[in-house]
Amino acid sequence: MKATTTASTKGIAIQGYEGSFHQQAVKEFFKADLPVLCCASFRELIKKAADKKETTAAVMAIENSIAGSILPNYNLLQSSDLKIVGEIYLHIRQHLMVHPGVTMEDIREVHSHPMALQQCHPFLDKHEWKLVETEDTALSAKLLRTKKSKHTAAIASKLAADLFQLDIIAPNIHTEKNNYTRFLVLQRQAEAQDVLDANKASVTFSTDHTRGSLARVLGIIANEGVNLSKLQSFPIPGSNWLYSFHADMEFENLDQFNTVINNIKEHTTGLKTYGIYRSGYLK
Repeated sequence: MKATTTASTKGIAIQGYEGSFHQQAVKEFFKADLPVLCCASFRELIKKAADKKETTAAVMAIENSIAGSILPNYNLLQSSDLKIVGEIYLHIRQHLMVHPGVTMEDIREVHSHPMALQQCHPFLDKHEWKLVETEDTALSAKLLRTKKSKHTAAIASKLAADLFQLDIIAPNIHTEKNNYTRFLVLQRQAEAQDVLDANKASVTFSTDHTRGSLARVLGIIANEGVNLSKLQSFPIPGSNWLYSFHADMEFENLDQFNTVINNIKEHTTGLKTYGIYRSGYLK
């Protein structure tokens, strides 16, 4: 799998470096080795995703089962003209990797992102290694391959190990085994096609903030048999403690979802659908 940071080849925009979990999510969602365009930030990802000369789509992390929602990414989505066309839940597995031929006894330092190091502390505490925090798990693996250090190991994904030809000397060293990150698949509105067998939608709305206004909206959703799988509130900039809401709804058919939208219109303002797509699943 090859990553690109040039405009010569259109690819899938991701945040992070080649070998990252974002790139792994691309591989698993599209079931193919597609070129990716690596972005230094989520803001850059959104910008690149809007440029039809550089990308065909984007994959962006939106929440983690341990760390929670990535709130700034909801704001980026709201200010963009991108459409959600899919999602994938990726099981985050952390592996200790070394340059070929290096043994556990050779290791003196372990490099990785602070979150990855934290997720692996019980394993790391068994050894007297120096822990070095880095910008990215995949970048740690890439630098390990470049420097060919005999006394350094990295914690990253299997994809990074495969990509940079490193040996996984200790697999699955993370403590929390039920660690998933949810990624959204985004496309430009003009190019996004209707998703067959869609059963999930993401919407945003505000209420008039009178007593019971949100409860009325939630009651309508429940009465139509639609499952509200996520409800996230956001302060409205420039307002006096007023909030908008992001909602993920799961439904059996489009008629059911459309009925809900029609019924909540009179009780909401700023109602917008980010995308109607097929629900992801945990692996």
